[in-house]
Amino acid sequence: MRVLRAALTGEALLLAVGALAVVVDLVVRGEFAGRQIAMAVFLVVCALGIAWALVAAGRAMARGRRTGRSVAMTWQLFQAVVGATAIATGSVWAVLLGVVLVVLAAGVVFVLLLPRVVTETTGR
Repeated sequence: MRVLRAALTGEALLLAVGALAVVVDLVVRGEFAGRQIAMAVFLVVCALGIAWALVAAGRAMARGRRTGRSVAMTWQLFQAVVGATAIATGSVWAVLLGVVLVVLAAGVVFVLLLPRVVTETTGR
């Protein structure tokens, strides 16, 4: 269960870093047109919201609740799709990021489906 919680926390941290990168990119470019600001705010709010959901899912599963499994599994599916799309772009950094995302998602799915995790989170 510690590995699962650590992986979900790691994903939440990656999302927070991504949100920070969006803000830094907006400030460095200095393009403060309405559309860029609105898109940046949307991306930051979404990333931080998903990060919060992942941390909450990890905490729920650590307490033996099953509600966190569905949130974690759903995010892994989305993350794998984003990773596969990044791999398909062909850019070196995007491919590396895509591989990390897909491997991390596959690892978390594997741990989520372990009998021990299912047993520990089914009782409540």
